[in-house]
Amino acid sequence: MKIRSLSTAVCVLLLSFVAGGVFAQAYPSKPVRLIVPFPAGGQTDVVARTVALKLSEVFGQQVVVDNRPGAAGSIGVEIALSSIPDGYTMIQISTSYAGNVALYKLKYDPIKDVMPVGMIGEIANMVTVNPSGPYQNVKELIAYAKANPGKINYASGGIGSGNHLSTEEFAQMTGIRMTHVPYKGSTAGVTDLVNGQIQLIFSGITGMIAHHKAKRVRGIAVTSAKRNPAVPELPTVGETVPGYVSVSWSAILAPKGTPAAVVARWNKDLNRVLQMPDVKARMDTMGLEIVGGTPEQFREVLVQDIAKWKKVVKDANIKL
Repeated sequence: MKIRSLSTAVCVLLLSFVAGGVFAQAYPSKPVRLIVPFPAGGQTDVVARTVALKLSEVFGQQVVVDNRPGAAGSIGVEIALSSIPDGYTMIQISTSYAGNVALYKLKYDPIKDVMPVGMIGEIANMVTVNPSGPYQNVKELIAYAKANPGKINYASGGIGSGNHLSTEEFAQMTGIRMTHVPYKGSTAGVTDLVNGQIQLIFSGITGMIAHHKAKRVRGIAVTSAKRNPAVPELPTVGETVPGYVSVSWSAILAPKGTPAAVVARWNKDLNRVLQMPDVKARMDTMGLEIVGGTPEQFREVLVQDIAKWKKVVKDANIKL
């Protein structure tokens, strides 16, 4: 009886491997939906469309970007996680996914209810001021803020947005106090910065490069660990504030229960796409540093960032 039971178990195991292999080979047999929980045209959306176009070619099936904005990205996540976990609905997220844990009563567990697929890349914020401001660099900005607490109005894409938390972390590490002016998206904040109604914004380098080069605004630093090739003249914040690094990443998740073979296929082909010369060139123009890597490596980043932003939100007493 034991031998028969063992034989049965081995057969079942072998059949599962075979079935998984067949599924992986057949996948995808129809278009795949990639949910982007932010509006079209934004930083995450542009990255998603670049990746989706190339994955469509690799898969032989179209990867369709589906924009589902709202609640700092959590609405789109809820839609994705309520879908059938068959590999035909995936979601591209950004750093706000980690920050939302500290701000919202989420209907999902950000770790247990998802399967990390892989990191796409990291985009720094550009620390940007109005050209008429009295500060030319990060050191002068800090000095002015300390001498004039609360007088610098800084914009963000909304309470709890990635650039809001990034700025709050900067304020905490430097011991300064500024006035937060939240907008519905960073675009309006950038417009008011150009017009002089706002003095500062930490905004994604992708959208700020053109303004900086045209001298409509003054970029004074980037928030990454090293200087960005798109604007090599700008120092990092860390050159003035040791230890400060704050980047917005883009990555892909699958709903819990998605076949492991599909996750592996996505990770493999995602890394392949990210190494294509035209994709790398496109990402360079956006100021995105390609990361790639394994699902496990991305999971580590996610866990670390959730802990980090929980602390920033708590220390700043940020409320929605």
